[in-house]
Order: sequence, then C-alpha cells, then structure tokens
Amino acid sequence: MPTAELSTARLHYELIGEGPPLLIINGTGSDLRRRPNVLDGPAVEEFTVLTYEHRGLGRSRAHDVDAQPAMDDFGADALELADHLGWDRFALLGISFGGMVAQHTAGRAGDRITRLVLACTSAGGSGGASAPLHEVYAQPGPERVRRMVALSDLRTHTDAARRDAMVAFSLGMLAKEDPETLPGITRQLEARRHHDTWDDLPALTTPTLVAGGRHDGIAPLANLEALAGRIPGAQMRVFEGGHAFFLDDPAAWPAMLAFLRP
Repeated sequence: MPTAELSTARLHYELIGEGPPLLIINGTGSDLRRRPNVLDGPAVEEFTVLTYEHRGLGRSRAHDVDAQPAMDDFGADALELADHLGWDRFALLGISFGGMVAQHTAGRAGDRITRLVLACTSAGGSGGASAPLHEVYAQPGPERVRRMVALSDLRTHTDAARRDAMVAFSLGMLAKEDPETLPGITRQLEARRHHDTWDDLPALTTPTLVAGGRHDGIAPLANLEALAGRIPGAQMRVFEGGHAFFLDDPAAWPAMLAFLRP
C-alpha cells in the first residue's frame, strides 16, 4: 500500500499511467477503494496520474486524529505529496472540494503548477460558497442522499426517472461507506464551510480553466463565473450535466485533458 509520511498526515496515494505528471485532487468523502473513480477514467491514458485520499478519509490519517484541519492544511498536503514523489512541476486538476483544495495548493506552489483545471467548485467569500454540505451530511443517510441528488443535478427536480436512478445509485454508494471515516468527513466539511480564496485568486499566474455543469446546484454557474473572472486570464467552459458533468457530457474529459497537456 503506497503511503506518504508528511509533516502532519500520512496519506494513501495511487500513481498510475504514463506521460506528463498530473495531480488530481478528489472531492468530499472520496475513498479510492470505491470504484469507479478517476483512476478508471481517460486521464491515465495520457498522463502519469497521482491521486490520494484526503486526511481522515479512506486509509489516510492525520497524525493528530482529533485536530480540526483548515483548508490550507489540505492544500499543503497536496504539495507535500508532490514533494514526496519528487514532482517539481506538474499539472493540477481539482474536482469539487478538490477544486477548493487546488486553489490553496496553487497559491502555495507558484510556477510549479504548469496548468490548472478547477472543476465544479467555488472561490468562497465574495465569489460565492458552494452548497452547505455540512448541513446536508447532518441528515440521516436516505434523507442526505435525496438532498444531495437534488443539489447535484437540478434536472432531478422535474425529471423523476433521472432522480430515481441517481438516488438508487447513491444509496448503493452509501452502503459502501466506511463508518470509521465519518469523523474525517465531518472535519473535512467543517474546513470546507470556511473556504475562501477570493482575495488570493488575483495573484495566480497559472493558466487556468474553470469547468462545470449547467445543471449543478452545488457549484452553480454564478460561482463558476465569479471564479473564472477573478483569476487573471482564466478560461471557462460549461458542459451539459450536473455536479458530475464529466460523467454526463462526453466532451468534458477531452476538453479538460486537452487544456492540461503541456
């Protein structure tokens, strides 16, 4: 099992593929033991993909398991992991909560990040916060699933077949959750609700693409527009789909990977 001993955490990571280095930072509650995930996606066909489980999730743990991390701690984890593997320069893709982390990582990394994609995420602060998932996760399992589905894809408000299919899939994923990681998810969500990079974003010089789904209620279009407008020279692409637009729209992954190429 590959693990990296960092200054304040031990992270489980996976490294797969061949090609230029690409660090993918996953979203809320991510656990690489649950498949499919980004390791099963098209990125591994043209990049050396590094991804990992956040502290407190999956097989990763903070050294102080009772400490409440801040968003900057998650950002530091990503950069320390790259250091651990000797990655001096690399492309970076952050998805949802991972996009928030990627903003903190890019702020620390300077010109080490060659290209940056921020997917279905928000700047926080004056740029708008993503949906309050700490409130959603406080609900019992089935109710949490229903609320997450309603936020994840606004089309489910009027499309019963889509809603029922997403609820059924999400309930199946809920059954696979590791109860030992629930404290880690709670701490992750507590950090997430304080995410705010708005004042720092104008200093980013990395070529950046902000991407998201037209029907996303977690990171809505207004948040994406604010984020893209705040980062100098950033591009923005809107795809058909909800929060998981990269699964809904077949054009999404090719567009993001094309942007990430050296």
